[in-house]
Amino acid sequence: MIYDYKEFSFFTSSVVFGWIEINTLTVSKATCNPLLLQTKVIEMSRPLHRGVSATRISGSSNDPLDSQVKVKTEREELDRNHSSLRLLFWLPFSYNSPSKYDVTDNGFASDPFTVGAPRSRHRRLQEQLVSDLWDIGELSLGASKMKELEFCPEEFENYVPCFNVSENLDLGSNGYVRVCRQGSRQSCLVLPPLNYKIPLRWPTGRDIIWVANVKITGQEVFSSGSLTKRMMMLEEEQISFRSASLMFDGVEDYSHQIAEMIGLRNESNFIQAGIRTILDIGCGYGSFGAHLVSEQILTMCIANYESSGSQVQLTLERGLPAMIGSFSSKQLPYPSLSFDLLHCARCGIDWDQKDGIFLIEVDRVLKPGGYFVWTSPLTNVHSSLRDKEKQKRWNFVRDFAENICWELMSQQDETVVWKKTSKRSCYNSRKPGSGPSICSKGQDVESPYYRPLQNCIGGMHSRRWVPIEERATWPSRSNLKPTELALYGLHSEELNEDTANYKTTVRNYWSLLSPLIFSDHPKRPGDEDPSPPYNMLRNVLDMNARYGGLNAALLEAGKSVWVMNVVPTTGPNYLPLILDRGFFGVLHDWCEAFPTYPRTYDMVHVEGLLSLKSSQRWRCSMLHIFTEIDRLLRPEGWIIIQDATPLIESARALSRQLKWEARVLEIESNNNERLLICQKPFFKRQAS
Repeated sequence: MIYDYKEFSFFTSSVVFGWIEINTLTVSKATCNPLLLQTKVIEMSRPLHRGVSATRISGSSNDPLDSQVKVKTEREELDRNHSSLRLLFWLPFSYNSPSKYDVTDNGFASDPFTVGAPRSRHRRLQEQLVSDLWDIGELSLGASKMKELEFCPEEFENYVPCFNVSENLDLGSNGYVRVCRQGSRQSCLVLPPLNYKIPLRWPTGRDIIWVANVKITGQEVFSSGSLTKRMMMLEEEQISFRSASLMFDGVEDYSHQIAEMIGLRNESNFIQAGIRTILDIGCGYGSFGAHLVSEQILTMCIANYESSGSQVQLTLERGLPAMIGSFSSKQLPYPSLSFDLLHCARCGIDWDQKDGIFLIEVDRVLKPGGYFVWTSPLTNVHSSLRDKEKQKRWNFVRDFAENICWELMSQQDETVVWKKTSKRSCYNSRKPGSGPSICSKGQDVESPYYRPLQNCIGGMHSRRWVPIEERATWPSRSNLKPTELALYGLHSEELNEDTANYKTTVRNYWSLLSPLIFSDHPKRPGDEDPSPPYNMLRNVLDMNARYGGLNAALLEAGKSVWVMNVVPTTGPNYLPLILDRGFFGVLHDWCEAFPTYPRTYDMVHVEGLLSLKSSQRWRCSMLHIFTEIDRLLRPEGWIIIQDATPLIESARALSRQLKWEARVLEIESNNNERLLICQKPFFKRQAS
């Protein structure tokens, strides 16, 4: 492979890098005449140089590749130039085309595995492209009028839309609940904190993080009393997590205790017992999940939004899976029967409150035969006997767990382990009125996108009711059986083809990104190109995950990553399939802010999402989505976008507004799509 860092040019057997020049016929909106978008791919022919850092696209008018969009009023002039064009697109524009402000219902079909009949995708794509170009001023004002977005004020450093104070005060909430309104999105670029540093590479970054990167003070570290928070050592510039030390072996002993209570020799046997995915509620700073990583156990931390000292923020900074999640009033955005084990160690949830509705939600997302582990002073038998109120609360939880068909497996000190039943018949054998009823089919859906908590047992109507001990163990679980794929109308050949395609894709991505990461280490004449490190990325966000193919390919290639597989609420719901494969995933509406803090991910992958947006009337523009991507991405992080050529052209224009360093690649095997690779620059905040 030949690399050119200065010009960011690559030539491989499967991808050809080229520059894109856009010349657009701009017509007054009132004329209602068609727009003819001409796109020309200019091949690179300059000599290649190695060892120079990639530079951001300049807005200078001297750059012929960034020339202003020219107005041409005569159709004949374009026809005369047609012979010199590589690609030609007709974009009909109607005065009555849907506005970006049209708001439509993003609800779900009653069948979670079907999608409504689509309108003409081609026409919608064309209309949406014109709409997006109008949004960014490309058609009405020209490229020279496109302004880069301003930087956000300092108070936005750790800002999470939908969780801001004012909206929660309006609701009279004592804490932070998720409220996404039209004005929740920020329209500026979030700068990192003063003295922010790029996180250390995995696995070093799991145990050592920079103090300046997170919003927590030394006093908050030392005043913390929880098990995982005590395992921190604050140094001058770093926070060190010492859970592997003999002096701080609490997590190791604790994990070993849980394994024994389940009936296993130690935590290394979790996989053999069918445990692959864990939901850790109120996870501290992720030390429980950090310890289990070496056992191939995937642990997702969820915790409430915190304006300071965030559990989720520190866990993500360590390169561990986490997202903001709450049991307060809404269902979690996971389908029923999602996790093998749920864990709560002093997580701050009063399970005996609201008639046990929080325990019902735990039961909903727990797979048949899965485990619920609860560590709390409330479960200490000797302490409860001396405190009548504690005893009353403990008796309620114990009896309620029995009434929802959980088996009490073991109780030691402050830790209790329950096992959810593997038999549906258990619910029908209960005494009348002894527990919550079973949800109706209309209530029990696979797409619970922040729906109100249900006071009934969910998952009973799911075709995915398979006990964890009957599922294939990891890593065989990632290749679902034909009977499991049939639930989604898929065949093994389709999944195998998807996996094979992503294997090639991952190889190409690594080949494209690795020389850029090494660009500050020039190669001496005669030296070979450095091999890309397996751990050059850790946190990866796949915004339109489909079957989880990118996740599977990254793991099979031995990359040291975890992937947040996001299934858009407006597309086919393959999230249950992703979770059944042993991966993590979540439902999300990309017109809303993702429930996490800024600077979460090292790479964001966007394949087909823009086409999905174009095929439907989303209530937000492409610019809004890209601004959210910028918030989620760490400085010097990467964005890879693959989509239809006209949408990629529009995305490249938008990338300038976000100050991204962007280049377009032609995909030889697919003339209808292009690849856009962007890097978010590291803009440092100046001390005031």
